[in-house]
Amino acid sequence: MNKNQPFRHRLGYALAGLRAAWRHERSFRTQSVFALGALVFLVVVRPAPVWWALVGVMVALVLAAELINTALEHLADHLHPDHHPRIGLAKDCAAGAVLILSAASLWVALLALWSKWG
Repeated sequence: MNKNQPFRHRLGYALAGLRAAWRHERSFRTQSVFALGALVFLVVVRPAPVWWALVGVMVALVLAAELINTALEHLADHLHPDHHPRIGLAKDCAAGAVLILSAASLWVALLALWSKWG
């Protein structure tokens, strides 16, 4: 059980989850590349600090949603390996959440550009 363990152990579990997602989930790797692109965007555009914060929060939200989506998919597949419409719906909804956050991230980036040069 992971509860009530020292912080360094709990941190190790979290880092193991990140490593596993990186190794096994193409979507997480893709979103991570976009996160790196967001950093390059910020360095090139050099917007006001508030935009750095907003873009950073959006990047974190997208990556966190991707991890939650991955966790849900793995848990659902483990508990019910056969196709089931309700499990498919749950997985689709989680993927939709990632899509919405990704679109919101793009919106924030466009607003950052507009505020700089608009």
